[in-house]
Order: sequence, then structure tokens, then C-alpha cells
Amino acid sequence: MVKEIKKAAVIGAGVMGSGIAAHMANAGIQVLLLDLPQSGFGQKNRLAEDALEKMKKTDPAPFMSADAAKRITAGNTDSDLDKLAGCDWVVEAIIEKIEYKRDLYEKIEKVVRPGTIVSSNTSTIPMEKLIEGRTVDFKKNFFITHFFNPPRYTRLLEIVSSKESDQESLKTLSDFGDRGLGKGVVHCKDSPGFIANRIGTFWIQKAMVEALTHDISVEEADAIFGRPMGIPKTGVFGLVDLVGLDLIPLVMQSMRQALPTTDPFHTSYKDMPVINKLIEEGYTGRKGKGGFYRLDKKADGTKVKQSVNLRTGEFAPSKKAKVTVLETAKNNLQLLLSSKDRYSEFAWNVLSEVLRYTADIVDEIADNIADIDAAMRLGYNWKFGPFELIDKIGAKWLADRLKTEGRAVPKILEAVGEGTFYKVENGQIHYFDGKGYEKLKRPEGVLLLSDIKLRSKPIAKNASAALWDIGDGVVCLEFISKMNSLDPETMKMIFKAIDIVQKDYKALVVYNEGSNFSAGANLGLALFAMNVALWPLIADIVKGGQDAYKALKYAPFPVISAPSGMALGGGCEILLHSDAVVAHAESYIGLVEVGVGIVPAWGGCKEMLHRSMNNKKRPGGGMVAVGKLFETIGTARVAKSAFEAKELLFLHEEDPIVMNRDRVLATAKAQALSMVEGYKAPEPIVFNLPGGGARVSMNMAVKAMVKLGKASAYDEEVSKKLAYILTGGDDEASTEDEILALEREAFMALVRNPKTHARVESILETGKPLRN
Repeated sequence: MVKEIKKAAVIGAGVMGSGIAAHMANAGIQVLLLDLPQSGFGQKNRLAEDALEKMKKTDPAPFMSADAAKRITAGNTDSDLDKLAGCDWVVEAIIEKIEYKRDLYEKIEKVVRPGTIVSSNTSTIPMEKLIEGRTVDFKKNFFITHFFNPPRYTRLLEIVSSKESDQESLKTLSDFGDRGLGKGVVHCKDSPGFIANRIGTFWIQKAMVEALTHDISVEEADAIFGRPMGIPKTGVFGLVDLVGLDLIPLVMQSMRQALPTTDPFHTSYKDMPVINKLIEEGYTGRKGKGGFYRLDKKADGTKVKQSVNLRTGEFAPSKKAKVTVLETAKNNLQLLLSSKDRYSEFAWNVLSEVLRYTADIVDEIADNIADIDAAMRLGYNWKFGPFELIDKIGAKWLADRLKTEGRAVPKILEAVGEGTFYKVENGQIHYFDGKGYEKLKRPEGVLLLSDIKLRSKPIAKNASAALWDIGDGVVCLEFISKMNSLDPETMKMIFKAIDIVQKDYKALVVYNEGSNFSAGANLGLALFAMNVALWPLIADIVKGGQDAYKALKYAPFPVISAPSGMALGGGCEILLHSDAVVAHAESYIGLVEVGVGIVPAWGGCKEMLHRSMNNKKRPGGGMVAVGKLFETIGTARVAKSAFEAKELLFLHEEDPIVMNRDRVLATAKAQALSMVEGYKAPEPIVFNLPGGGARVSMNMAVKAMVKLGKASAYDEEVSKKLAYILTGGDDEASTEDEILALEREAFMALVRNPKTHARVESILETGKPLRN
């Protein structure tokens, strides 16, 4: 049996197949990507080669690094099928036609080693039909591995096995999916659509039909089925545009064909002529010229967002949804569903049927409700799974209203009665299994801060940060402000953490479970101070941040930062001052201050100078190193993965990268403990910076960019301040404190400029940088 997956193959170089291959390469293994042979000299591998080249240019990028792309070898199913003998896992991702798949499996079986794992990415064809006629060994090691698009970014991996499946092979596959690919692995039963698409497609279909019935606009529907229910802001129609409008009829048709005629999927279906009309006119969603939403280009070049009328199929300027009940209900989902207007009726008709349908098919699709909720969170990015939504509404309230309307109440909903589907007992989450409560078990090696919070109180807490005891003498510093932005309260907690850990603990981990590690300094506070000319306050904030980060760097114990998502500006700078960083692979790290008309001033320039000038992989001396750093910071470059962050020196080469988000904290804690014995704080840095000559060269380069129209006049002014810091200023700074003083000087000069004010305002109001 395969004990470890070191090499894989993907057959089928379409969007899904090539995306799966790319993410396997992200995991660090060699991948063979095959598709049908093409005619013509040197053209046999063209389908796979074209897919590989396309992915290198795709945004968002399927690859986490340039090195990952090099791990894929393109080939074809005519000449290269025998190379599958060297693979541990073969994924079939070809067209959803069972005869093609069976024919391919027959060929695969002849060339793979005994025990090789083979899987299909199908979501509609039953497993028993796929493996019909295959040998016992093939059946034992065959699985369905259903990835979601795009494979790099969507965390769900549904795995289907059978009674004949080899348990060691299943364990190997599941473990690689979890640790290697970073997926939330959910084991499903072999039913049409498995878990996420069975529920998700029913929800989409029901929502579209009810919107048409109740004359709800696409904007109104997306507003209702968006954030109020913990669903991404795309809502329903925005999600369809994202997935591809042309795929929806195909998906719905395949589900109806796969499900028995008694299934509510059939009774909820209604033909929507507007969809056919849009597709016929070339509106296939975001990948094309638009879908339910489109951008209409006017004569003056400006673009106006438009939306389609579901009844007429005609486009008109999109209007922000004004749904009063959303304002009055706030976060009270029961109140949203109880109001007497058509919006609440729409919300109730859709959500009640989705929840009722899900509750009815639990035993058909999954082993327990926790797996169902996890699948919807991971696959559709819902904040709450269906049973978590029922708990928010109230299980008894839902059952009573269904009874009042004469609708059948699912057995599991009757069984939970006045209780909840989840409860916390002795600091641990338990879920209802239809008869009683079972403890929710985390995979080995998973440590969640949310679980720790259920059984303990913070060591210390203020408005912006908290300290938690995560066991074994390690303390976790958690940011808790909006977007995890950093302010004086954060800095106070850093100093408190240093005192507490020094007295009673061994190490500190900086970590949180927000969508983003930190968006940087609190710009709202900064703008307020700028508007009322509180320059001393701003100077104190800058100096306070420098002092806090420096104290962390030289603390007498290990400090490990563990980011996921964005770590920008001040969020990046705290990483730079840590002994080590354990980064989630999907960490987007950068010093972006120039975008708002300032420079990094919490030690970011200082620490990056040290890394750049001591990087053995970049020959050429101090001038070249500082020039490269000037480009990185001056263009506000952000690493698009933790791997790229190493290339840009935001991370050390030896910093661990963790593929699975849920394993970051445990890995960071282990890293911290491994450094405790014999720990010594780093030695102070002495710099030998290139001086005025390098500064002139940098300034000339920026001036040329301005002439070419690639930078603004104010970009040039900001860049001059950055160059001044990076080259050591007029007095050739050589110590950390001297460079920190240069950072403060440059920052305070720029922050007084009205153009910086305008940039900060633009970011806060629109989220977009202003190039003034």
C-alpha cells in the first residue's frame, strides 16, 4: 500500500484538472499532467502545456510560487500513460461521461503499481458505477476526491470511500489532503452531489426561483442572502456569476437526473427563461462579459454596474438594495424571517426549505451534522452551516412554524426538541446525533484558539488585544480589533505580554483566527489625529510602536508569529521582529505604507535592511541589496503566498510554512517550545549602508518612472524619504536606534502633507489606493 504521496498524476487538463495539479505542486510534490494527444509535429502535449502556461498568467494565481510551476510535467494519454507506474496517486478529472471514465480506468489499471491510489473528481456519478468491472485491488484503492474550484483557495475536499476501500490507503489520502494540500477533509456518503453541492445547488435553485416569484431584484436577493445569514457578500446571483452562469443549467440537470423523482430538488425546480436568454446572448458570468451583473462601458470610458431584471431579461443600472427589514432585524435571524413583508417571505421560503431539506437527508449524505456544517463552511464559505443556522433561529421555533404551515418536520428536528444541535459541555463542543450528544473531535495536531476560549478566560485583555494560556507554558497574543488593526492599546498589551511571560511562562505566540492576521496600523485613528493636527499624538504612536516591537525582538524568551491572510504594514513589521514565523501558506505579507503616502516606521525598514544586506542568495553587495529592497517597499509589493514571502525576505528561509490553516497554532506552539532551552535574544545590529551615491541612483530611477507616467509626483516625494532611510541619511546611520530615528523623521514629515491625508481617506472610504 502507498504509505506516502511523493508523486502524483492528474489526467484531464481542464480548469479543474489543471488547478488540482497546480495545488499538488504547491504541496511540494512532482506532478504529471496528462490530456488527450493532439495532432501536428511537437503538438502531442499541447493541451497540458497550454493549461500550464495559462495558469502561470491566471489571477488569482493557482501557483503559490514560481518553483511550484516547475514541478509539473506536461504529457498526453497516448505516449505517457506508462509513467503512471511511478506515481502514488492518480486523479482522473476528465469529462463527466461514465463510458470515457471506465475506458480510462481500464488503461490506468494496466500500468499503475499494485496499491496505487486512483481517484475521480466526479460529483455526480456513483462510485459503484465507476469501478464496475475493475479488479479487487483497483477497487480497494479507488476513491472519489471531490475538489472545489479554485482548488488552491477553496478549502473543502470531499472524499468518498466504499466498504471495499483499503483503510490504510484512505488514511494516506486523507492525511495528504489535510496536511499536504491544506484541505478540510470531509468524508461523505456516495450520494448525488455528496454534501456541499447537494445542499448548495438546492439553495441556489430555490433562491433564484423564489426571487422570480416574489419579484425580488438580484441586488435585494443578494443583500438578504449575504452577510445577514453569514453567507459571502456575493449572495446567490453574485455567486452564480462567479461560478459561471452557463454551468448552472448543466449542474441542475445532472442533479435532477441523479436524484429520484420524489426528491424535493425536482419539486423546487422551475424553468427560468432569463437564464437561457442571458446564456444565448453570451452572458456566462464573470469569466465572460457578465451575467446577472455586468459592467456597461460608457462613451467617456467610465464603467457603470448594471443588473438584469429577472422578469424581462433587460439590464438597467444597478441600485443598492434598500431592504428595511435587514436594518430592523440586524443580526436577529428569527426576526428577519418573521416580518410580514415580501422580503421576509422570500427569505423564509428559501431558508426554511433549505434547512428542512438538509435535515431530511442527513443520513443519506453524511455520518453526522458536524460534517455537513463543515462542508458548507469550507465549500461555500458560509459562516454558519445549516444546523448552526437552525440553532441561531431556534430549533423549536422552526419546527413549530413548519407545523403551523402544515409542512412536515424532519425527524432530527423533532428529536432535538427544545434543545440545540450544538452545545458546550465541560469546555468542549458537542453535536446532536439524532439521539444524544457526541463530542466534536478535532484531528490530531489541530489546536484552535476558539476551542481554548470555550474552557478558559484571558490572562489579560483590552479593547485591541488579549492574552491566552495555550498550555505547556506558552502564551498567545491575539489581536481583536476591527481588521485586527494595531493601535496604542495593542502596544500596551505587547508590553504586558512581555512582563507576564517573563515571570510565569516560557514563550509567546502571536496569532489570531480572524480572516486576516492584521491589516496594519489603525488608519482611522491616524486620520483623526491628522485632521485635528495632533502631531504629538502621532509621534507618540510611531515611537510607541517602535519601542513595543523592539521589546518583543529582544525579549528574554522566544517570540513566534503565526500569520494567515493579510499581514500588512504594521502587521508585517511584527513578523519581522519575531524570532521565527510559522506562516499559513495563504499568508499575504507586505510593507504597503507608501500606498497611503507614508513609510514603514515601526522598524520595518530597519529589519528589512538587515535581511537584505545579509542575504547570501543575492550577490552584488550593499548597493544591489538596498536597491532591490527600495523597489520592494517603494512599489508596496505584497507576497501572494508564504512561499513568495520568503523570496521577498519577509520570511526567513527556515521559517515553517503550514498548508492547513487549522494546524498553524499547534505548529507555532511547538516551534516556540523547541527554542526555549538555551534561548538567547539576538545581538543588536550594526549596519553599513551604501550612503548618498545609492540614494542618487534610487531617486533617478523614480524620476524616470514619473516621466513615463508610471508614478506620480507625490510618489516621487514619498520615495525620496524611503531612499533617505534605506541609505542611512546624511549622517550615515549605523545602529538600529539611528535608523528608527530616520523612520520617525520621514514619517512625521509625510504625515503632515495634505496628499497623504487624501491617500488615507481614499483607503478608508473606498479601500483603493489613490495615486495623487
